[in-house]
Amino acid sequence: MPRSLRRTVGGVSDNRTFEELLSTVLDPAFRLAMTMLNDRTAAEDAVQEAAVKAWRSFGRFRAGAEMRPWFLTIVANECRSARRSRWWHVWRFPEIASHSIADESSADRIDLDKALDRLAPQHLLVLSLYYHLDLPITEVARVLGCSEGAARQRVHRALAALRPGMKLEVDT
Repeated sequence: MPRSLRRTVGGVSDNRTFEELLSTVLDPAFRLAMTMLNDRTAAEDAVQEAAVKAWRSFGRFRAGAEMRPWFLTIVANECRSARRSRWWHVWRFPEIASHSIADESSADRIDLDKALDRLAPQHLLVLSLYYHLDLPITEVARVLGCSEGAARQRVHRALAALRPGMKLEVDT
């Protein structure tokens, strides 16, 4: 266990140690929040609020535990709370698409984006963790608070829910 982690886990924490540990997980946390909220400002707010909550509960951080799944769980919970907020639904404005379809790959990306937008939040979360953040299934399970088998099953169910939204074209 790194020396800096040992200094913090015993209930004594300092700013520098927390910043060092947090800096390694901020990028995946922001990507997760962007995927879940689809709004840069809301994602930044969620990650910032999650960092404050993590700091407050850092004294209870278990020795030997990994920072990434612990912090991503806090971020995912913060994103869920933001989506449940009544203001989330009142102030959301649809973005106006100003780009043209340049080639086949961008058309495929638009289809994927639309299919992802229609996914239930729990399916979007598991796909984001596994495919977008490229977390191993053990960490996905820890973030979701379930067994590895259940995490694999959730990935499978999310993919099954995504497939009907994707159009399938066969070249003849």
